[in-house]
Amino acid sequence: MRSAQRTDGLRGGGWMMALVALLAWASGGARAESSLATFAEYAAEATPAALAHRLLSPLAGARELAAAGAGATAPLVDLSAERFVLRVPSPAPEHGYALLVFVPPWQEARIPPGWDRVLDRSGVIFVSAARSGNDESPRGRRIPLALLAAHNVLKRYPVDPARVYIAGFSGGSRIALRLALGYPDLFSGVILNAGSDAIGTSELPLPPAVLMARFQTSTRVVFLTGERDVEHLNEDQLSLRSLHRWCVENIDTYAEPRLGHLVASPASLERALRSLSAPRAPDERRLAQCRGEIEVELERRFADIEALLEAGERARARAALAKLDAAYGGLAAPRSVELQGRL
Repeated sequence: MRSAQRTDGLRGGGWMMALVALLAWASGGARAESSLATFAEYAAEATPAALAHRLLSPLAGARELAAAGAGATAPLVDLSAERFVLRVPSPAPEHGYALLVFVPPWQEARIPPGWDRVLDRSGVIFVSAARSGNDESPRGRRIPLALLAAHNVLKRYPVDPARVYIAGFSGGSRIALRLALGYPDLFSGVILNAGSDAIGTSELPLPPAVLMARFQTSTRVVFLTGERDVEHLNEDQLSLRSLHRWCVENIDTYAEPRLGHLVASPASLERALRSLSAPRAPDERRLAQCRGEIEVELERRFADIEALLEAGERARARAALAKLDAAYGGLAAPRSVELQGRL
């Protein structure tokens, strides 16, 4: 303080005004504090039954629910033992906050370096769970923790439901993609920061048709990877091709200059948030054509299985149905489940 008072150009309290102006500029006019939060409210969307329905193929989900029995509707985590880093800008934006749920590869509940100022300027609440890193179970912890974080923040704060986003870095980004695909009625956008997978596989099956249709039309997907992170850039290309194959076009890609396998810079985060806030409407003609082609393919695959059944080739029919279930996931239900019952 004394050294500031001796500065010739900042006499008579001017130094204080300059400091306030500097802080306001740095925070974009918003003030916020990061804190470790606890949540108490559970959600049906985070139970084993919901996860099996949204994140597994119909046949795999049916097997898991049969094994779970009465536990299918029980909470997967004890919220009283969980901690979340929470940052809420102040004051609240006129039209409500945006919300960014972040899935980390690390165990600590923390905000990536430099992201706080971008979040504050953009009016974005940030929440991320502790003990949600790559060593934790995806469906046992990482996914339910992200869902419960979103649920509780939406209950506490005035969040614009059209601007609820999921993001992650590295292994956390792969979890974010699973959440975006399975919960497009919750998350309207996803930031895939140096981690992605192809969708429409046994590892990442397609959700039920109603949810897939919403993902195709309403979810904004942003790929954000360092230009020197060659391995993950190649994986992004495979993921991107699979999204196009399944009629998803609302996509933005960005390779951050001179960056390797590191979390996105604040400037890149800001770019990604701008992209999420400006989704593109789908080309209805192209979307209808793409969906029609999938329906034709699916009908042919079902016809082949029916032919095997009629020929008494039950083992081959079962193998073909397993492949169909993995590739088309929820798009093949309930017909795939009915066929499984016949087999």
